[in-house]
Amino acid sequence: MKIRLAVGAVLTAGLVAGGVGAAGLAGAAPSAERPSGALGDAAPELFAVGDFDFSRPETVATGLQVPWGMDFLPDGSALVAQRPTGQVVRVRPGQSPEPVVTVSGVTPVSEGGLLGLAVSPSYAQDGWIYVYFTTATDNRIARFRLTAPQTQQPILTGLNRAAIHNGGRIAFGPDGMLYVGVGDAGQTASAQDPQSRNGKILRIRPDGTVPSDNPTAGSPVYSLGHRHVQGLAWDAQGRLYATEFGQNTWDEINLIVAGGNYGWPTVEGRANDPRFRDPLLTWTPAEASPSGATIAGNRLFVASLRGNRLWNVPLNGSGGVGTPTAELTGTYGRLRTVEYGPDGWLWVTTSNRDGRGTPAATDDRILRFPPRDATTPPPTTPPPTTPPPTTPPPTTPPPTTGPAACTVNWTANQWNTGFTADVRVTNRGAALAGWTVTWSFSGNQQITNGWNAQITQSGRNVTARNAAWNGSLPTNGTVSFGFQATYSGTNDRPTDFQLNDTPCQPN
Repeated sequence: MKIRLAVGAVLTAGLVAGGVGAAGLAGAAPSAERPSGALGDAAPELFAVGDFDFSRPETVATGLQVPWGMDFLPDGSALVAQRPTGQVVRVRPGQSPEPVVTVSGVTPVSEGGLLGLAVSPSYAQDGWIYVYFTTATDNRIARFRLTAPQTQQPILTGLNRAAIHNGGRIAFGPDGMLYVGVGDAGQTASAQDPQSRNGKILRIRPDGTVPSDNPTAGSPVYSLGHRHVQGLAWDAQGRLYATEFGQNTWDEINLIVAGGNYGWPTVEGRANDPRFRDPLLTWTPAEASPSGATIAGNRLFVASLRGNRLWNVPLNGSGGVGTPTAELTGTYGRLRTVEYGPDGWLWVTTSNRDGRGTPAATDDRILRFPPRDATTPPPTTPPPTTPPPTTPPPTTPPPTTGPAACTVNWTANQWNTGFTADVRVTNRGAALAGWTVTWSFSGNQQITNGWNAQITQSGRNVTARNAAWNGSLPTNGTVSFGFQATYSGTNDRPTDFQLNDTPCQPN
């Protein structure tokens, strides 16, 4: 899971939140109210990031076998791991899934198999894809490149495997480290054993070595006392949230801190014991059995298996949560993974062929849901999959049908030496047959990869040109694109945006 930011909307402080039963909510903070105006008649720009239209699903892929891990390449396509087959497929809207590789050594037993998948945050430079999987002897993480997918390099091995509680979710954090949810493998005492890597969240470097600033020197353990973590997601402030399966009583959402002990097996749910950190939120297993998680704006979305629903959890900006709302209840059956895509849509996978569901004829599926502020769905023709050009595109501006005025929303999320930014440009002038957006950085920012546009940089000057599939920009139409970059010192927002050589007003 990469941190996905605001694509095409303005953040609001208000969040709509529905309720669950009193037994299903523990320690929830009150939610703020949305600004006046009903959802149905609000102007598009008033919707918060994370407001998705669940009445307008688009089926991205069908006929999959328990899609588990999912992450996105810079061109916007998704890589998806299928648990029982060990196969990774590449998925694009409007096209059939394309097999990429069958991971060597995968042994699917009950809950084991090919599980988590993560794309390197430095993919444009290193090309690494990471997978977590079960072998005949252990659970492990390996990495490979799409240019040589059969060459798979193990970076972490020897995690205890079992028929249950293998964990398996992997995700890069905003610090560039790889975080790993490892289950207790049915041996509950492992979760409290600091020498065991099971029942933990681990934090490792991309090559599998241990960061020097981990809680215990030389140990990959980041937090302990976990039963079966399957969801990892970061908010814009860099806080880590994790979903966790309980045993019989309480499933959990936890705010993860370095060195924190979350109580299992001594505690399930809230304990009010100073030795352990209590969950932010609990559900009964029938309501949840929470698996994948993602954050869009200040909403945490949780895919639920036994609960057959998608939980929509407001985040209050201070590490707390509001009252959750259940989405898609019973509509698609068991839900395994949810990701906020670089296209600004919410992607969800079903898990009805895992031996515990009732599969429909087209299961398992990947669906995506548009943001509510999208006036029309984006085209289903995918971005080009060829590598970016080695020389900048021609400097001749795209054709226009008249002068353009514009506004720009810029939403950035930064950490120690890097950041990602999502840029939303609204054309207030005549319709455009093609567009070019330019700006200048004030410091030493250097773009490393981007999506939904052809982005080039010369010194501090940046040019973003439309891709082949999103060049049309009507009057009052909006285009969104984003990028990842490095920096040192200050990271001020640019102020000199232009659309086809016409200055834009910051929004």
